Amino acid sequence: MNTAIRLRSGATINEIRKKDAEAKGFLTRGMLYQMHLMPSGDPVAYSTNEDGSVVYYYDPETVVEAQPELWYFPEAKAETITLPSGNRIPRMSIKRAASCGYYTKERLQRLHYDVIEEPVAYTYRSDKSILFFFDKKTAIRQPLMCARCGKAARYRKKLCESCYNQELAVRRAEGEQHRNAHYNMERSRVLFFDLELTGFYERDEIISISVVNGHGDVILDSLIRPTHTKKWKKTEKIHGITPDMTLNAPTLEEIAPRIREIFDNADVLIAYGVSTDYSHIKYIYPTEQEREALKLKLRCCANEFVRYIHECRPDIQHASLGDAMECFGIEWEGTAHTSIADTFACRRVWERLFPNYYRD
Repeated sequence: MNTAIRLRSGATINEIRKKDAEAKGFLTRGMLYQMHLMPSGDPVAYSTNEDGSVVYYYDPETVVEAQPELWYFPEAKAETITLPSGNRIPRMSIKRAASCGYYTKERLQRLHYDVIEEPVAYTYRSDKSILFFFDKKTAIRQPLMCARCGKAARYRKKLCESCYNQELAVRRAEGEQHRNAHYNMERSRVLFFDLELTGFYERDEIISISVVNGHGDVILDSLIRPTHTKKWKKTEKIHGITPDMTLNAPTLEEIAPRIREIFDNADVLIAYGVSTDYSHIKYIYPTEQEREALKLKLRCCANEFVRYIHECRPDIQHASLGDAMECFGIEWEGTAHTSIADTFACRRVWERLFPNYYRD
């Protein structure tokens, strides 16, 4: 006897003979009911009745005292019936059963669950026939059907494998057309940039900026001295820039005219995760109109990589710059996570995504 079933919690339990369960001191639900106990964890084993229903066994170490209002009334004699397996189950109202997470088989089937355990409680219908309740926690979730065809189990994004692959093929074709288009951009007027910050929030300050053009020429690579922040231990561990390194660097206000001049002469500005960079660099422009003009030039390499992996590499789960470089087999130039290394990396990822981006 070596069969096993997988519980909804993800745990796998093995089938066991009833006499072996008794020898190990395992308890059935009927035993728990008689002792006014309830399980606090998953079953540890199970056996199968002649009618195909399942009896779960629980370890005495993982049970707790039941709440009296849910399991029995101290002043009233509880009604029970005995199942073919020999287990006794209590009578309870529909409302009380629902409070315990017990439902009829019909109700669970409407919720897309298969019942495999024997009943755990019962009540009487108006015609005096017995209505059994089953525990939702030990029912098996049925596979949901495809939201498009309704004929096969869901695979991804609520679609079966066939429908998903059909949709993926359409999206991939559209994406490839977008990525392989000829954009005829002038390399010298396409700029890649990256910032390093004192922290992770909009209130934090810029401490480094790098700008590289489509030729790979470094247009700007400078540390920036923050005016409000004195130390940044958390981000220092990432980019390696210490407060001492910025002591003789220009402030953002001092270097802003140079940055504006560079950005104003560009047709496109590309960064990996551009929204974060824009939320900091926009303050070098005094008017909302200038900030909007800057925003129109921005392109996000991270967004394009996310689109690419969704269409072509659904096996890739994360989309950091490092993930993108690994995907395309790109090596770091310089020290990883410094603004200049990230800028060069962003440029190379972008050119893998858009091989026909430049005029030449």
